[in-house]
Amino acid sequence: MTHAPQAVRAQTTHVRRGGLAHSFTYGVDMVLIDPETATGPFLFSRNRLNLTAVHDRDHGGKPGQGRGAAWAREVLSARGLGQFDLRLLTQAKFLGYGFNPVNFWLAFDGDALRAVIAEVSNTFGDRHSYVCKLDGFAPIGPQDVIVSTKAFHVSPFQDIAGDYRFQFHITDSRIVIRINHKNGSEGVNATLTGAIAPLTNAAILRAGLRRPFGPLRTVALIYWNALRLRLKGARYRSHPPAPDNEVSP
Repeated sequence: MTHAPQAVRAQTTHVRRGGLAHSFTYGVDMVLIDPETATGPFLFSRNRLNLTAVHDRDHGGKPGQGRGAAWAREVLSARGLGQFDLRLLTQAKFLGYGFNPVNFWLAFDGDALRAVIAEVSNTFGDRHSYVCKLDGFAPIGPQDVIVSTKAFHVSPFQDIAGDYRFQFHITDSRIVIRINHKNGSEGVNATLTGAIAPLTNAAILRAGLRRPFGPLRTVALIYWNALRLRLKGARYRSHPPAPDNEVSP
């Protein structure tokens, strides 16, 4: 089934737990697309330069070497998921520049969400993905908590230890995603929430005026919060090699 691309005017909140308090809330403009067709308005393209665009090479594999939807289908099929509709929630490139701390591949069977691949990238050029599913690919409801061991260096102010606890509530009109990192008494609670609407040229222009060069702004905010943490006395961890396995579990 082909789905028209949609705009998601979202808000992300991060709250650090433990001895050092830190939090932030920012707006972010995202798109929810069918990654295998992704036809859309004039100002949005798939695999070519435009004001906003999504490129297969940026998703599904190492950064810049991705295979797009084919990769996501292989990952889920290898774990036993049969036929499914695939959607991609991501922040589109703006005039050719893009960076996403996390993208979400969403696998649906009708209205039922069967699996999610959380594709996590860091500012060191590494990527690792977490497959989120219930036993037997049972439908994922808003109360379901999916636990995955943390295996990847994201923030230099957090250890590669503990686990992530994922929750997803995706409807026709709204997304709510929660990712809680728990490492003893420390960790980070992260949420992404937003309203879903048709992706139109007017919506793209409004987003560009509201948050110009959105992906560049994302990177700037990451470094700004890193500086704030450093000034608060947070301990810096050196960047370790990325895990050998591309996907867990």
